[in-house]
Amino acid sequence: MRLTSLYETLIKRRARGQKSLAVLLDPDNLDEASCRQVLHLSELHAVDYFFVGGSLVTSAHQASLIRLIKSLSAIPVLLFPSHSLHLDTQADGILLLSLISGRNPDFLIGQHVISAPLLRASNLQILPTGYMLVDTGRQTTASYMSGTTPLPYDKPAIAACTAMAGEQLGLRLVFLDGGSGAMYPVSSAMIRAVRQAVDIPLIIGGGINTAEKAHAALAAGADVIVVGNQIEKAPEFLGEVSKVVRTFNTVLDII
Repeated sequence: MRLTSLYETLIKRRARGQKSLAVLLDPDNLDEASCRQVLHLSELHAVDYFFVGGSLVTSAHQASLIRLIKSLSAIPVLLFPSHSLHLDTQADGILLLSLISGRNPDFLIGQHVISAPLLRASNLQILPTGYMLVDTGRQTTASYMSGTTPLPYDKPAIAACTAMAGEQLGLRLVFLDGGSGAMYPVSSAMIRAVRQAVDIPLIIGGGINTAEKAHAALAAGADVIVVGNQIEKAPEFLGEVSKVVRTFNTVLDII
C-alpha cells in the first residue's frame, strides 16, 4: 500500500514540528444549520482536517453531512469510523482504526476484513491508525460499543508499549483518545511517554475543552489535536484552540 498524500503531509508536518488541528464532526449531533456554522468558523480559524464519524452513526445522515462539507469547504475530510457500515467514498480518506488498546477481535481485524474489498475499490486514501482508548473518568460511548477496557489513566508505560507495538506492526498513526464526553483529557505524562516511544504522527483527542488543555497536549508531543464536543457546546471555542495551534507554529515561522 503506497503512502498517500494526506499521510505524506502529516509526516512532513511532523518533521518540521508543525502542529495541526482537527475538528470531529459527529453526524448524530449535527443538523445542517450547526454544520454550516462550524464550516464557516473553520474557514476563519485555519482548521486542518475534518474527522467525520461517531459510535452510533446513521449512514444516510453521514452521507448528507459529508456531501455538505465537500460542497462548501476544501478542508480534507477523513472518515473516523466505528464500523464497516460507516464507509463513504465522498470523503478524502479514512483513519483505518485498529483498536490496539482493547482485545476485541472485531475492532482489531474483523471489521477491516469486511471493509477491505470496499476500500480497495474506492479512491479513499487509507491511513492505518493504532487507536487507543484511555480511561478519562467515565465510560464513554466508544468503550461501551467496543466492549473494551480503556488504558489506565495513570499508566503511561502501558500506553507507550502499546503504541510501540502498533508501530512495529506497521500502523502509520497513533490516536490516543479519551472518548466523547471525557471528564478530563489524556494526561501530559502519557502523551510524552507515547511520543518518546514512537516516531509516527501522534493524534490526541477527548476532553480538550480549554485552551490550556490544548496547549498542554501540544507541548507534551501531540502532532494533531482533535476537538468536537466543546465546539458543539460553544462554537467560539474553535477560535481559541486555533490560536493555541497557531502560537506553536508561529515559533517555527509557519503561517
